Amino acid sequence: MTAPTAPLVAIAGLSKTYATGFRALMEVDLEIRRGEILALLGPNGAGKTTLISIICGIVTPSTGSVTVDGHDIITDYRITRSMIGLVPQELTTDAFETVWDTVSFSRGLFGRAPNPAHIEKVLKDLSLWDKKDNRIKELSGGMKRRVMIAKALSHEPTVLFLDEPTAGVDVSLRKNMWDLVRALRASGVTIILTTHYIEEAEAIADRIGIINKGRIVLVEATADLVQKLGKKQLILDLQHPLGSVPAALSAHRLELSADGAQLTYTYDAAMESTGIAALLRDLGEAGIHFRDLKTEQSSLEDIFVTLVKEPA
Repeated sequence: MTAPTAPLVAIAGLSKTYATGFRALMEVDLEIRRGEILALLGPNGAGKTTLISIICGIVTPSTGSVTVDGHDIITDYRITRSMIGLVPQELTTDAFETVWDTVSFSRGLFGRAPNPAHIEKVLKDLSLWDKKDNRIKELSGGMKRRVMIAKALSHEPTVLFLDEPTAGVDVSLRKNMWDLVRALRASGVTIILTTHYIEEAEAIADRIGIINKGRIVLVEATADLVQKLGKKQLILDLQHPLGSVPAALSAHRLELSADGAQLTYTYDAAMESTGIAALLRDLGEAGIHFRDLKTEQSSLEDIFVTLVKEPA
């Protein structure tokens, strides 16, 4: 039996309280596996950017520890920083530099020897090669974001953090970015991205972490999360509208549409017994007949909203 691989990034008991008293993170535990795409979902102010900033050495934690490939981010700062690439949410590049110069300069910031062949490969992989002599100010927003990724990859990191990589990007360019992220993972880079787009996480992430109010609510494989937490609904179009749900059917917790023409039954698809057979039997005994029925499954968005919903 093969022993489990040690996590590439290990976070334990991580907390951050700012000088204002605001607690951005509270006792966060998280392991990021080598070679995966992990998406961090959460509402504004949930702690996503603070978490990334601590791992990348930009913000100092109040308590807890973070290691990258076994190296502590504080005591082994130079080593861990050289292993990490960060693409921040804001587009911050020198507008008057050329693409080639700004990406090459970023490599030098990490003490890496010049390597024109690597810079060329990065620019070609990001479809920036024909723009290498262009000044940053001449590029479109989508191209500028690609330059930010090129800068983050210039020093050959093993883990790449993307903070809202497709914020403000149109749908077609967003899907191009998804392909790019998949290609980066295929080349051996471990990727952690924060996003507000549920479909982005569902489309490209191996695992999804949901963070809310500074705490990790859960971390699950994407498919398992949808299967485990996603509820299915059986929707019945009735032959004759009902004024209310008969008392004999109260055990099934049915929802009646406003016009009385549709009944909805919610069940857990993972359960051995869904209760559908008993429901249909009881409907027949109550003299309620339907013209059609269909099933729908909760999307990841439904699950996300449920998990971060404010308590009543």
